[in-house]
Amino acid sequence: MSKLSGVLQLTDLNDFITPSQECIKPVKIEKANISTSRGKGAAIKIKPDGYFQIDDDSGEEIRLKKAEITLNDCLACSGCITSAESVLIQQQSKDELYKVLLDNHDDSVALKKTVIVSISPQSLASIALKFSLGLTECLQKLSTFFKSIGCAHVFDTNIARSCSLLTMQEEFIERFQSKPGSLPMLSSSCPGWVCYAEKTHGNFILPYISKTKSPQQTMGSIIKTYFSKELEKTPDEIYHVTLMPCYDKKLEASREDFYSEVYSTRDVDLVITSVEIENMLLERDIDLKSLADTELDTKFCHVDSNNKLLSHEGSSSGGYLEHVMRAAAQTLFQLDHVEFNYKVLRNKDFQEVVLTINEETKLRFAFAYGFRNIQNVVQKIKRKKCNYDFIEIMACPTGCLNGGGQIRGETKEEAKQLLENINNLYNGQNSLRPECNPKVVDLYKELKELDANLLSTEYHEIQRTVSALTIKW
Repeated sequence: MSKLSGVLQLTDLNDFITPSQECIKPVKIEKANISTSRGKGAAIKIKPDGYFQIDDDSGEEIRLKKAEITLNDCLACSGCITSAESVLIQQQSKDELYKVLLDNHDDSVALKKTVIVSISPQSLASIALKFSLGLTECLQKLSTFFKSIGCAHVFDTNIARSCSLLTMQEEFIERFQSKPGSLPMLSSSCPGWVCYAEKTHGNFILPYISKTKSPQQTMGSIIKTYFSKELEKTPDEIYHVTLMPCYDKKLEASREDFYSEVYSTRDVDLVITSVEIENMLLERDIDLKSLADTELDTKFCHVDSNNKLLSHEGSSSGGYLEHVMRAAAQTLFQLDHVEFNYKVLRNKDFQEVVLTINEETKLRFAFAYGFRNIQNVVQKIKRKKCNYDFIEIMACPTGCLNGGGQIRGETKEEAKQLLENINNLYNGQNSLRPECNPKVVDLYKELKELDANLLSTEYHEIQRTVSALTIKW
């Protein structure tokens, strides 16, 4: 494995890097200490020669330093976002949820919203561990909380992830059979990775990225396009909230690709993270464990016959590698059983699995988590030395359970133990493959018949001109 170049220059960011956007490893920027008589704070102005803080009262300009972080700090989580993206994130807070719920009781507001909450399994595990709950029990109590404040439905997103897995399986098989130049196929469920790819590598790397929507956005399609019909409501009459392990999901939900011009609404209206939910409960002095259990909304919950939550085989970041390989092995090589013997390469976050038949390699898959491993994958593709057919990519080391929006430990030792505990809790669930779940198969078929575009999307090169961040190796 060759090393990366000495200095990696992100030449794509043309705006002020704000440290307030909950970067997984926050970058501290010392702003000038400017006092303002009206208490309005200071604006940021971009000039050809740098970034300046402008005092509202005096107009005084003081240059801001560029942020420098090492690759040990950077997780390619897109925490270093532009101010335009910063506005989008600021619009996605618990206050927006409370405002919608209040408006539902305000006679002067014409359009009332049916509030629906979708909870990711990674966030559920983080919250369950915090309050010493089982996963099903935690979802039942979160249902109690959300419905007590005015939400109509609470689901988990595993059924959407099942649909995403089925879509990605089909996409890979089609690429393998007819589009060998588009391999390796790179998973697309991590918005931090996709955002980085769009801003940094543009049209070179985008053809390799799967067009399958992430579970969050698949759930958005299910709620706003499919479930809305059952509720006899238009998409703009529904306010869809997702609970996610990652702040990047706020940016993903804000993409223009997931906005309906017809109804002026997004598939996901609001994203809140695990730690934000913890704060909501603390603000209301609520001990989640003490709440009563509410029966699950099983229509879109991935549950067994006893209404216990089910998970998926494979990684805690979605299991894309194992599901895609199983489907490919069966469809392409009529192989009904696959042994997953992972081989650790550079580190535990970069591992490969090889499918061999009669000592002949048929498929070579890998997962690459964290910025360093992502960079090695990209460089290998650029040099045409990447011999993988499929790579599951996540921006965060160890994957989604370690997302930037998860509830954290206070010390390094606590964080390490917390991650181990959350992995044990998450992996303790029973699993069921999507193709073995009749409810999933039926929903998937209905979604495709309704509109195949509900399950797929496009990614776009983002042109930038001014360098705002230098990362040192």
